[in-house]
Amino acid sequence: MAFYRKKKNKLWIIKAVDRGTRKTVAWVLGNRDVATFRRLYEKLKHLTNCIFYTVHWVAFSEVLPSERHIVGKAHTITIEQNNSNTRHHLGRFTRRTKVVSKKKSMVDLTLRLWHYVAEGSLFGKYQAQAISIFK
Repeated sequence: MAFYRKKKNKLWIIKAVDRGTRKTVAWVLGNRDVATFRRLYEKLKHLTNCIFYTVHWVAFSEVLPSERHIVGKAHTITIEQNNSNTRHHLGRFTRRTKVVSKKKSMVDLTLRLWHYVAEGSLFGKYQAQAISIFK
């Protein structure tokens, strides 16, 4: 998914999603290069029993261990759905506007907040407190 100020200053969000739970596991922001993807893999390399399903992109092949890496569009529907949901719920990723900060730190904070709210077990206790005010 690309988010950018100007066409020459693109900011890419590269995410990892658990196919079983359909939840975002980790993400990084940066250029669309090997160094950015390597930062994402550093967050995930402790997961020794997982398989990485990706599209054909040179950075994936350079960083991921070949025995745990499967290339092909057939297995990437979950991440595409996740990207679509992110764009749907966070309009800042689809439209140009003057009221939204495009700083890397603000994009990351937005993703963190949305992830926290979307994860029911994390947000549930705060939601229950907020709703109790109106009872």
